[in-house]
Amino acid sequence: MERVELLDATLRDGQQSLWGMRMQAGMALPVADILDRTGFRTIDAAASSFFEVLIKYCREDPWQGLDLLRAAIHRTPMRGGMRGNAAVSFGITPPALMDTWMRRLNEHGMRSFWLYDVLYGLDNFARLAKIAKEYGSEVAGTVFFSLSPVHTDDYLAGKTAEIAAIADIDTVLFYDTAGVLDVDRVRVLLPRIVAAAGGKPVEFHSNNLMGTSGLGYVEAVRHGVRILHTATRSMANGPSVPSTESVVNNLELMGFEHSIDTALLPPVEDHFRRVGRAAGYLVDPVSEYDLFNVTHQVPGGMVGTLRAQLDQHGMADRIGDVLAETGAVRRDLGWPVMATPLSQLVGTQAVLNIVNSERYAVVPDEVIAYAAGHYGTPPAPVEPDVLDRIMAAPRAPDIVASPPEATSLDELRREHGTGTDDDELILRALIPPHDIEAMREAGPVRRDYPPAAPEIAEVRALLALADTPYVRVSTERFDVELRR
Repeated sequence: MERVELLDATLRDGQQSLWGMRMQAGMALPVADILDRTGFRTIDAAASSFFEVLIKYCREDPWQGLDLLRAAIHRTPMRGGMRGNAAVSFGITPPALMDTWMRRLNEHGMRSFWLYDVLYGLDNFARLAKIAKEYGSEVAGTVFFSLSPVHTDDYLAGKTAEIAAIADIDTVLFYDTAGVLDVDRVRVLLPRIVAAAGGKPVEFHSNNLMGTSGLGYVEAVRHGVRILHTATRSMANGPSVPSTESVVNNLELMGFEHSIDTALLPPVEDHFRRVGRAAGYLVDPVSEYDLFNVTHQVPGGMVGTLRAQLDQHGMADRIGDVLAETGAVRRDLGWPVMATPLSQLVGTQAVLNIVNSERYAVVPDEVIAYAAGHYGTPPAPVEPDVLDRIMAAPRAPDIVASPPEATSLDELRREHGTGTDDDELILRALIPPHDIEAMREAGPVRRDYPPAAPEIAEVRALLALADTPYVRVSTERFDVELRR
């Protein structure tokens, strides 16, 4: 029988889509060893955007958390994600810092990477993949699926062939961010992607926003895909990927082999459900088929961001209008793929168009930079009248005249005063100093998620007064032994 391998996306796409990237290391540590023993090909875990969120909103040191997870996950390769020309949501990062970011992730134990750029700056792919190979790491190059007049089967197969031709790329990751690849197109397109990969394995990642990604996985396997991205059931579906449990069951029914120890799946599922509920985060989402998703193709995790932006203007009830406008802005800007950073760029412009009751009356700097080609070449030309409005923005002349600079590593070290401490350099170059200081003031990474129940705190207080060396507490909610 042929074997299909699974990549676990619980710690990366699952929590990015459902928890807004706010999974702290202590939330995963209790089951990290179980994940490690389950039989996944790879465990996806790290991304620069996570670093940004953990520092700004969770006040957690991401390097320390990553090291703790890596110590617990020592059998299975851990994966990091890298946008080819940037380490934060918006803007362009100097190549020297991107190279350093790749090296530091490898030196912290990452041994698999997925490289992506929605505008396909493949020179950056080649350079970063070469650095990863210095450490013996695996590298996946990403092709994004999107519905548009531009993203034809020929276009996508051509991008696949270009990426697969890069010597240091090991696999091609075919990524459907909005889950809009329907089964009929899978049957036609996936054989072409597999053929264009030239013998390199094809990975498939499809966010289950339409409720059809599980069927897409079945058909993808039938047409030659041998690596699927899944998440533990409580962190799967909705804007996340299909569940490991359902995919494994389908593979078995289809007669394919896999390496997953299914006995280890329930404790991981139960743990993240408990942690998510304790933290007030989404778990066990339901996927419903909604054709409106096709019109805007906004990734699920981004809908919450758009709602938050509208809340600031007291217009949360206009989310439907914003999603419709997002589809219109995407068309105006030349059909960019709805993935970081362009999904945020398109969505923010849509919010401003609705809030100001006039399209492109206010244009963010990032949209100007995109239209000026600083991010790369758009899939199709920006609509001429829209381009005129963008370039009429007051800051347009300055932004157009200031393309990204290729600052050297030595210059970056001097600028941020970090010497040869490149872990600190990466933080200082990406995050405002006051956020870093607040993170440090918050202390070391916590490891007690969910927080101890009040009953346990009471028993600890009694234990401090008692003569016995330990007390055992057993209830329906927990079973724990507390020692002095």
